[in-house]
Amino acid sequence: MHKKLASFSIKNWSEDDQPREKLLNKGKEVLSDAELVAILIGSGNRNESAVDLCKRILSSTNNNLSELGKLTTTQLMSFNGIGQAKAVSIVAALELGRRRRGSEALERKKITSSRSVFELMQPIIGELPHEEFWIIYVNNSNKVIQKNQLSKGGITGTLVDIRLALKIALEVGAVGLVLAHNHPSGTLNPSKADRELTRKLKLASESLDIKVLDHLVITEKSYFSFADENLL
Repeated sequence: MHKKLASFSIKNWSEDDQPREKLLNKGKEVLSDAELVAILIGSGNRNESAVDLCKRILSSTNNNLSELGKLTTTQLMSFNGIGQAKAVSIVAALELGRRRRGSEALERKKITSSRSVFELMQPIIGELPHEEFWIIYVNNSNKVIQKNQLSKGGITGTLVDIRLALKIALEVGAVGLVLAHNHPSGTLNPSKADRELTRKLKLASESLDIKVLDHLVITEKSYFSFADENLL
């Protein structure tokens, strides 16, 4: 009898050798190109692990990801262990990478003043009939990483989860926060609750080396800036 061959599925590898676990525990940057492609296909063939198979595929393109992205599904399926589903996964992933490179050419908006915050947020919250609280997360160049609605309330107020706000900040690598909420009533003056929330967020952020840069109260046509009024 022939000795049964061990499975080369990623899930049967030791944890240290599993690309998926390596990505989760050590970060995507430490994975080789072959390991990243191996995550896409999940398993190799009877004689090769997924990583070894992907090394062979990459070797056929001189280890050039751009060349790998030019391979058709038919060409990929010529490799033992690559069926239609695996070939489609590789082609789709490389196409997403190509499109991402094009998207990266778009310049991130930069926060240069309270006016720039108003121009960014007024179209979103300036004319709403209810109150919403948003946070703009910025990098060390004050460029916008992303902006999130933290809460949505009634006509007179809204509640904000400070822990959630800072969790997002850490996840996206923000070093600065710009707070913004609207007053449907049209009143520009910040309320006592607005001031207290700003103080709490500022205090909590400082412990994480994240700075609250400003807090804007936005109405349909104007705004109030805590930074401009020296209230931070």
